[in-house]
Amino acid sequence: MKIIFYEIKDSEFDYLSERIPNTIEPVFIKHTLNESTYIDEKQKNIDAISIFVASRLTKNVLEKFPNLKYIFLRCSGYSNVDSDYCKEKNITIFNTPNYGSSTVAEYVFTLILAVSKKLNKTVRELKNGTTDSSELTGIELYNKTIGVIGTGNIGRKVINIAHGFNMSVLAYDIKKQGAYNYVSMEELLSKSDFVSINCPLTKETKGLINKYTLSLMKPNAILINTSRGEIVSTKDLYTALVNKKLKGAGLDVIECEELLCMQRKECENFDNLRNYCLKKYFFIHKLMQLENVVITPHNAYNTKEANRRILNITLNNINSCSDIEFCNKNQVLIS
Repeated sequence: MKIIFYEIKDSEFDYLSERIPNTIEPVFIKHTLNESTYIDEKQKNIDAISIFVASRLTKNVLEKFPNLKYIFLRCSGYSNVDSDYCKEKNITIFNTPNYGSSTVAEYVFTLILAVSKKLNKTVRELKNGTTDSSELTGIELYNKTIGVIGTGNIGRKVINIAHGFNMSVLAYDIKKQGAYNYVSMEELLSKSDFVSINCPLTKETKGLINKYTLSLMKPNAILINTSRGEIVSTKDLYTALVNKKLKGAGLDVIECEELLCMQRKECENFDNLRNYCLKKYFFIHKLMQLENVVITPHNAYNTKEANRRILNITLNNINSCSDIEFCNKNQVLIS
């Protein structure tokens, strides 16, 4: 099997190259795979592709690989893949579930604490020598209510950690799992001091947090998103924050994440920038200037332990495809 690995870090290259079976012919590429990516003629005949979250496998991209059979995602979500096209062409998609449930759940509270304790402002004022304790007063988590949208593996971990802070928990999910305090979305938003988004990006959840749903939240509430940026309307969130309809936000993901390339040294051009994302830049830039907002570059997953699990699960997925029956049982989307 011939596989091209895109978005490969040096550490991933070292780990994978030592462990990939001899039956696999790998090609390792550091950059992303998008519609503007140059693809050598020799690479078009590969059997499989492996990507991370920054690549986008649209129909136009996938059509360039006529012999493609497998997509190995080194992430849990697959909203960046045209799944309809894959079903049509019998392309099997694998993801890496459960690699970082604890990792991401811990990061939810990293953001909660950073925003609620005014960490941005505190660090900046200390460096400037202008600290004023009356301006740095935070809030406790003790006895507060957290609303958890999505009670999958990560959401359940968030609930467990919240109990350790003696927080009350409200939960919302279209699929109720476990004996949690499930309520309607409207009740969750209106009663929560913190709202954590832990659901996948789907047609139903895209734009879930918008002008209307934000208006249901308490003006002293804090919104946390470690799921997918497109679940939250950036414009509506910014408007709610500047109008003091919301106390703060902690965002590890944001709409049109490629716009954050401007802040990252490895981004050399904007060839992969989607046109409609240019309209988002104004509000993303404005959000980054607010002291009550913490934005990080999709980094919640990024621990040594989680990265190692991602690679091991990916290798297991690849190895499983030597047995077609086993391979089919473990696919994300059965064509």
